[in-house]
Amino acid sequence: MASTDTGVHTEKDGSPAAEQTQDAYGLAVLEAGLDALDAVQADRTPLRETLIRKVVPPVTAVALVLVVWQLLVWADLAPDYKLPAPSDVWGEVRDAWVQGTLLDYIWTSVSRGLLGFLLALAIGTPLGLLVARVTFVRAAIGPILSGLQSLPSVAWVPPAVIWLGLNDKMMYAVILLGAVPSVANGLVAGIDQIPPLFLRAGRTMGATGLRGAWHIVMPGALPGYLAGLKQGWAFSWRSLMAAEIIASSPDLGVGLGQLLENGRNNSSMPQVFLAIFLILLVGIAIDLLIFSPLERWVLRSRGLLVTR
Repeated sequence: MASTDTGVHTEKDGSPAAEQTQDAYGLAVLEAGLDALDAVQADRTPLRETLIRKVVPPVTAVALVLVVWQLLVWADLAPDYKLPAPSDVWGEVRDAWVQGTLLDYIWTSVSRGLLGFLLALAIGTPLGLLVARVTFVRAAIGPILSGLQSLPSVAWVPPAVIWLGLNDKMMYAVILLGAVPSVANGLVAGIDQIPPLFLRAGRTMGATGLRGAWHIVMPGALPGYLAGLKQGWAFSWRSLMAAEIIASSPDLGVGLGQLLENGRNNSSMPQVFLAIFLILLVGIAIDLLIFSPLERWVLRSRGLLVTR
């Protein structure tokens, strides 16, 4: 009786159904193991480790730059009116803060830059969709957008002043002419990288027209679109600085570009260095506060964010 049971048991284990069950179980185990390997750690990084990884390196770099700068000043490689000491630039910062003008300089330029970038976003996004999805429009406008993107933004300042005068409209026109091509071309590049299978699957499920653009095209093109947005902001900021340096008027106020030009006119290198550092600081702050979180969100949503 025992031998009969053993024979039956052996026959069951050797059956095709049992082998298929074992194969399916093995695949399930393998899949679970791969998922575990790909899973992103959800534990919060300790504050000390975060400070060491993200705060100490840039602070160290800034400290080294200041040390080298001070050493060059002590070595008398250039006269004071060409290479001011870090303490002289800090004196300019302190004076602007005491006078209450430091934040005004920053806000005048940042408010213009952000508003101009939002306008460029509102214009460049539908333009990029149109160029990417309509063959005739792409053949007609695509080369023009590429040419405009390579054109220096400073070239638009003189005609914008003649057309619109010395006012904020001129500033925004220069920003748009510099940023819209970058936003549109970034979206076009992102759409070109979408696998055709995704588009066909979307059309099969009824995602056509605006619905397809919202649910299929834009999510699929998001990495390239985000790269275009970063480049568009860079062009917006540089275009604005060029416009503020060249065009000056009491009605425009004093932004960072005008502060830089005032330092040149006054032969004040500390003021020139102050303007340069503030322009650089705003660019870094916008990247850290806006674009870096967006990039992390895109990577996390696609399972590409890996903790190190």
